[in-house]
Amino acid sequence: MAIAKAERLMNLALCLLGTRRPLSKRELRGSIEAYMEAGTDDSFNRMFERDKDDLRELGLVIETVENLDGETGYLARRDSNRLPPITLDAEEAAALGLAARVWQQARLAGAASGALQKLRAAGMPEAEDSYEAQHSALEPRIPVHEAAFEPLMLACRDRRPVVFDYRKATAARPETRQVEPWTLECWRGHWYLAGWDRDRGAERVFRLSRITGKVRSRAGAFTAPVPDVVTVRETVESWAGETATRSARIRLRVGSGYPLRARAQSVREGADGWDELEIPYGHGLDAWLVEFGPDVVVLEPADLRADVVDRLRAVAKG
Repeated sequence: MAIAKAERLMNLALCLLGTRRPLSKRELRGSIEAYMEAGTDDSFNRMFERDKDDLRELGLVIETVENLDGETGYLARRDSNRLPPITLDAEEAAALGLAARVWQQARLAGAASGALQKLRAAGMPEAEDSYEAQHSALEPRIPVHEAAFEPLMLACRDRRPVVFDYRKATAARPETRQVEPWTLECWRGHWYLAGWDRDRGAERVFRLSRITGKVRSRAGAFTAPVPDVVTVRETVESWAGETATRSARIRLRVGSGYPLRARAQSVREGADGWDELEIPYGHGLDAWLVEFGPDVVVLEPADLRADVVDRLRAVAKG
């Protein structure tokens, strides 16, 4: 079935690229064998519309033209479907190939693969085999387990407002949030959405794992300006705890909490099965420490200890 569809798409693309005038659906049906075998007009129309959308998704620019008789025709002009010269060197090509391998989810994997095929067809140099030989045991990945990721990714791309239910770490029940999504950022293995919260009239950052239920799209344009990507990334990092303003002292069970140990400013080994660490303290550290459960005890400051205790109580209440 996949081969048959690929052949049908190829034939449709060749017809649209090879014509000097718009071709009607009737003419295309009479030129492509798979369309001729369609049982009814309805099945052909559905097949053609899907194929047309698939070709556009792949990057083919298909024009829709209405002739003097009012009949709709289609064509793909060669000058509109020609890539400009590619000037990537071998290192840049290798970086693109590496980035394309990061994504695991099907939608992004297909888009990344298709983009690489287009670039290679336009002359992008192939990555050297030595990289594959040396690094095949290490596979870079950004895992995405949250169901909210894909609809939010599309909403960010299309600049489309969304509504979802969000449960804060200290809240017993989720609240409905109306958000103008800006971008998605990954930090320490967790995905965050940065955007404009319409109800609060301010920018907010949401952790995707705390979104419950479905993400619903809403019509209408954004009401707040979208900042540049660098500014949004700094906002996410600050909210998630990347920007530290002071230090915290914690006890950590021996043999656990390696991400905390990697960020520690100092580590003092204990004899009772616990180590004492000094770590950077910024916004969001309380939420991160809660993830380590009984393996972490906050010693100071007192406000951080209180925040962690409140979060643990909220989790215990369910």
